[in-house]
Amino acid sequence: MRTVLENGTVTLFLEGRIDINNAPQTESEIFGALEGAPERVVIDAEKLEYISSAGLRVLMKLCKKLGSPVTMLNVSRDVYEILETTGFTELLDVQKALREISVEGCEIIGRGGNGIVYRLDEDKIVKLYFNQGPELVKQEQQFARTALINDIPTVIPYDTVRCGDKYGVVFELLRSDTLGHIISREPQRLDELTDQYVALARSLHSTHIKDGAVPDARDLMRGRAARLDRWCSQEEIDALLGIIGKIPACDTVIHGDLHPGNIMMQDGELLLIDLAEVTLGPKVFDLASIYRDMIVGARVNTELSQQSVGMPVDMIEKTGQLFFVKYTGITDPEELKAYFDKLGLIFAFNTVLLCGAGVRDAEARAQGIMDNLLRKVVLPNKDAIPYLFSVM
Repeated sequence: MRTVLENGTVTLFLEGRIDINNAPQTESEIFGALEGAPERVVIDAEKLEYISSAGLRVLMKLCKKLGSPVTMLNVSRDVYEILETTGFTELLDVQKALREISVEGCEIIGRGGNGIVYRLDEDKIVKLYFNQGPELVKQEQQFARTALINDIPTVIPYDTVRCGDKYGVVFELLRSDTLGHIISREPQRLDELTDQYVALARSLHSTHIKDGAVPDARDLMRGRAARLDRWCSQEEIDALLGIIGKIPACDTVIHGDLHPGNIMMQDGELLLIDLAEVTLGPKVFDLASIYRDMIVGARVNTELSQQSVGMPVDMIEKTGQLFFVKYTGITDPEELKAYFDKLGLIFAFNTVLLCGAGVRDAEARAQGIMDNLLRKVVLPNKDAIPYLFSVM
């Protein structure tokens, strides 16, 4: 049995068969690998073909010794069936082996900060994440289930896959396309489709979830603020945490990236995808992200905006302007400009925090963001920003 110790985690690579003949030796080797008192134990079962009741007893002893569930990765269908039948899926954190796929020659239908969405065939799409592990994939699946239970129109992921060194989620979508692509192909329907876009956003922002199944946006913000120490002083981080502490509690849903590239249309119904960062919080968090993608992005970062939203840049801003007119009811250009100025403060605050989220593009520009947004925009308005979260 091969073992690897890295960053306090021991990974045990089990191979072949574990039965009454070799269970004692396996037990001896496993407990020998724990002599250094690792913080965590992971079992990689990719090459494990079979495990008998004798082998299961070894796993039971391991769990009792550690006092916590053991993570078991890359479990084959046959071994998983044994674990499930015997109830060991309740004792262990069991993760099945992922199906391998290829996206060579597949059409790209969306691209964002976390990954790329490909069309696998007429019925299915897959979202491949850039650098995230299976934890984020599992999180998106959990949020999708929570959304379904709470009557939020969403595409349900039905399979988790690997493509080379990337993890992904497969969605089944018959006769579907992104809202961005449909608006681009059928600009004469812009008014009708924007009405549906606004209705989806309003429905999302009026959905209350109280059971703790979805994290609080403020906790996400605090975690990101704490990771800005490479570019900020502790005093600046404390100021950001002070802003976050004044944002009112809110149990309504925010998507975090609610642009037309993350909305699919199937049989006339709009369905959400990319639910990995769904949280609970004030709706202005979402509105600021739409402002970022549909107004600022269309004017400043046109190439990235077109890739993410899936529309020509002139149509992106036109759709964004119409969305905000319909969502807010503001028709006067000067009033709308003043509204955008307020959203700009939230956008600046969110952009600063994004540098602590591990997003490659944000990290590459982090020092400039701190100089131009944190110190010149966010900190001078540290009292106004939490107020805007409560009133917009």
